[in-house]
Amino acid sequence: MTTMTTGSDTLTRDALAVLQPGFVGTTAPDWLLRRIGEGLASVGLFGRNIVSAPQVAALTAQLRAERDDLLVAIDEEGGDVTRIEVRTGSSFPGNLALGAVDDLDLTREVARELGRRLAECGVNLNWAPSADVNSNPDNPIIGVRAFGADTGLVARHTAAYIEGLQASGVAACTKHFPGHGDTNVDSHHAMPRIDVDLDTLHARELVPFRAAIAAGSKSVMSAHILLPALDPARPATLSPRILTGLLREELGYDGLIVSDAVEMQAIAGTVGIERGSVLAIAAGADALCVGGGLCDEGTVLRLRDALVTAVREGELAEERLADAAARVRALAAWAQRVRGDVTAPGAAVQEGTAPGTGIATDIGLVAARRAAKVTASPSWSPLAQAPYVATFTPVMNIAVSSETPWSIGAELDGLLPGTESGTYGTDATAADVLAAAGARRIVAVVRDEHRHPWMAAALDALLAARPDTVVVEMGVPRATPRGALHIATHGAARVCGRAAAEVIAGV
Repeated sequence: MTTMTTGSDTLTRDALAVLQPGFVGTTAPDWLLRRIGEGLASVGLFGRNIVSAPQVAALTAQLRAERDDLLVAIDEEGGDVTRIEVRTGSSFPGNLALGAVDDLDLTREVARELGRRLAECGVNLNWAPSADVNSNPDNPIIGVRAFGADTGLVARHTAAYIEGLQASGVAACTKHFPGHGDTNVDSHHAMPRIDVDLDTLHARELVPFRAAIAAGSKSVMSAHILLPALDPARPATLSPRILTGLLREELGYDGLIVSDAVEMQAIAGTVGIERGSVLAIAAGADALCVGGGLCDEGTVLRLRDALVTAVREGELAEERLADAAARVRALAAWAQRVRGDVTAPGAAVQEGTAPGTGIATDIGLVAARRAAKVTASPSWSPLAQAPYVATFTPVMNIAVSSETPWSIGAELDGLLPGTESGTYGTDATAADVLAAAGARRIVAVVRDEHRHPWMAAALDALLAARPDTVVVEMGVPRATPRGALHIATHGAARVCGRAAAEVIAGV
C-alpha cells in the first residue's frame, strides 16, 4: 500500500472531480448539489434534462449556485445528435453537411452560433466535434456525424469547428481518439477493432486530431476501440500506450482527456465500469463521462469509491489522480474566465435568436440549403399539391435519441398543407406505400440506403411502380441517385428536412 501524502478529503474530492455524471430531472436533484459541494467539478446534460432553453439556463444557474466554476457538458453535435433540441430536431446541420459544402467560414460560423446558444444556456463544454474520418461506408455509428471520408477535409473542418465553438466561450471536446471511422461495430454495444498498420493510422486517423491540437481544442475524447497496432490488449480508453504514449507524448497534447461513456458495453461488458474507470485514469484520462444510461447517485459513489480504493491499495498513483483532477479544474477556470462575454445563465433566452441580440439567425438553415445536392430529371417540376411522404426507418444508433424526429413530413406539410406521412420498417413493401398514398405523389425518404438491402429493395419496387417518386436521402449518400427528383441532404437535422421540402415545393 502506498503512503498517503494528502488527506482523505483531498483524495475524495479529486476522485469526484474527475467524474462527469448525468442525472435525471429538469432541475438538479439534492444528491447532485450535495456532491458538487463535496468536490464534483462537472456534470453532463442529456435530452432527459431539457425542456427549453430558458429552463436549461435556470438549471445551470441552480447548479452554479453550488459551484461557480462548474463544467456543464453536453453532447450537442448538431445534425442527428442534439440534446438542446432533442424533441424538435436540430437547427444546425451535422458535420457531413458542412463537409459537403466545404466552406471553412461557414463551418466556423455554424459552430460559433451553436456555441453561443449553448453558452447562453450556461453550457460550457461540448462533447463535439467528431474528428473521425468515415473511411468505412458501413460504419453504423459515425456516418453523417463525420465531416466526410477525406482526411484533409475532415482535418480542416475539425479545426474550423473548434475555432468557432471556442470563440463562443464553449470548450470543444474533439472525438473519438484515435479515430472511430474505420469500424463496422458500434462501441455502445461491443468492442470495435481496427486492424490498420501504424502508417495508415498516422496518415489517416490521426491527421484530424493533429489539426485539432493545433487549433487549441480544450479537450479530446477517447474511443472504446481496439487498435492492435498500438495496443493488442486494451482499447484506447484504457491504454497507456495510446492516451499517454501517443496522445500526450507523441502528439504533444496538454489539454483535458475525457473518456467516452464508461457505461458503454465496450467497457461495462468487459472490465466493468468501476475497474474501467480506474484503468482509464491510470492510462492517462482526466475525466470520465458517465450518465447517458447510468445517472444516479449510487453510480457516482461507486466510481468515486473505486478510484479512492485504487489509490489506497497502490493500483492507481495518487499523483496521477491529482493531475487528472487539476486538469479538470484548469478547464473549469478557463470556462469561468470567458463566461463574462456571454449572457449570464438565468437571463432571458428566446428560442431561435442569436444570444444577447434578440435577432433571429438562420445560419443553420443557410448551411442546410447549401448542403442539399439535387439531381432532377428533365421532366421534373415542383409539386403544387400535398404529397404522401413514406419514410423508411432503419434501427437508429444509440448516439441519436429515439425522441428526436427526422424526415421531411412536417416541414413539407408547412409548405404544402395536407401532406400525409407514414413510417416503414424492415418488413416494408412497395405495395404498402402505394396503398397508403393512393393517387398522391410519393416522396420516399431513406437513410443510408447503401447499408440496408431491405430499404433498397423497397425503393426499387416503388420506383418501378411510380417512376415520378421523389427520393430524399438523409444519410450518407452512396447509393446511385434515382427518382424524378433526388435530394441528398447529408443529414437528418430538422433544417435538412426544411431545405429538402423547399426544393420539392419550389419555394
